[in-house]
Amino acid sequence: MMRHKKTLALAMTAALLLSGIVSAGSFLTRAQAVRGEVLRLHVLANSDSPEDQALKLCVRDALLRAGGTLFDGSADIANVREKLAQNRALLQAAGEAVIRGSGKAYSLSVFVTDEYFATRSYGDVTLPAGRYTAVKAVIGEGAGQNWWCVMFPPLCLPAAEAEPEEYFDAPSLELLESDPKIEVRFKLVEWVETLRARWFVH
Repeated sequence: MMRHKKTLALAMTAALLLSGIVSAGSFLTRAQAVRGEVLRLHVLANSDSPEDQALKLCVRDALLRAGGTLFDGSADIANVREKLAQNRALLQAAGEAVIRGSGKAYSLSVFVTDEYFATRSYGDVTLPAGRYTAVKAVIGEGAGQNWWCVMFPPLCLPAAEAEPEEYFDAPSLELLESDPKIEVRFKLVEWVETLRARWFVH
């Protein structure tokens, strides 16, 4: 009888562990799917001076506005990438106009890259850690503090706030609306993606 109880306990423990592994694997798969549906924005200031940091935010706003116009009506990330490839110069011009208007002579480099981002919450939406396609804008020396958000869906546009359900399916929404403060699985994603960022070639 005692041996039977021990066997049963071991079987239940194994089942729970297997369930946890399957659940974690499913969560990681959904996190990967979400990363493929999002376009991030990453802006680096020339320096940490108050003037350069203020200019960074003005460039950010210009890029978000331009992106909102450029990607308006885009139903999915595939359309966004196509428009971005054809119209990246529009984003460049929008940022340069702001810099010229500030009286600065800084250069501006706007390009598309693949970057690692930590877990971030934007309002009620939390994006898991990992590598995302991003529009990166480097102002001048790019030696100042950076700023990042989401260009598509337009989660960072106050005047045109996106409703996540318009862009993500039900499983993705369940992941996005999790609270990282109490969601252990977000920590798992962060850990896995940090290891990938450090040790694997992309």
